[in-house]
Amino acid sequence: MGAELEEAWSDFDEDPDLWIAILTGAGDRAFSAGADLKYRVTQEGKEWLRRSHKRYLGLNHFGTWKPVIAAVNGYAVGGGLELALACDIIIASENAQFGLPEPRRGLLADAGGIARLTRHIPFKVAMGMILTGRFITAQEAYRIGLVNEVVPLQQLMKTAERWAKEILECAPMAVRASKQVAMMGIDLPLEAALNRIEDYTMVRRLRDSEDYLEGPKSFAENRKPEWKGR
Repeated sequence: MGAELEEAWSDFDEDPDLWIAILTGAGDRAFSAGADLKYRVTQEGKEWLRRSHKRYLGLNHFGTWKPVIAAVNGYAVGGGLELALACDIIIASENAQFGLPEPRRGLLADAGGIARLTRHIPFKVAMGMILTGRFITAQEAYRIGLVNEVVPLQQLMKTAERWAKEILECAPMAVRASKQVAMMGIDLPLEAALNRIEDYTMVRRLRDSEDYLEGPKSFAENRKPEWKGR
């Protein structure tokens, strides 16, 4: 599955006609419950166990500066929460649950779970989840700022698509540049983050794009912009 995800994200990133992705799980029970521990027991000692976490999410931030929305339809625990955390926006169904139960099984959330959770929500709240391995509800996840919106399960995909449509109203190159600036600058002091903006690849592409001219032009002409994505 990790290899297939890696290939899917690569295809998404390289296809100029794809501007946004929505990641969700099959059925209504789980977004992803993480690794199959029963299978893992049969593979103990094999090399893939030591390196599988590197493939589980694909490349960092899925290897793309295009926006990714997680539509969490049930359990997002262990590697499932790590997948959701790697997305830019999280929409959760009312039955969703979140957690990093790895310590309860003698394991470590080393595919981004610990590193990202402590950056996405208040540190003490994150540590409470990490050290206990407990699950939290969708409503609690919303309260602490882990998810953007909670909706009934039957409305989950429609809500995720609504968010996608709102993003698509913006210039895709501007969206990608904004994501890169936010992600690359999050751990930098403010002055350093500001000084590096012009160094980023997506910012340079935005400055040279047709859309960089189309935005102001469409505003001046009082019409809807026609984004080209180039």
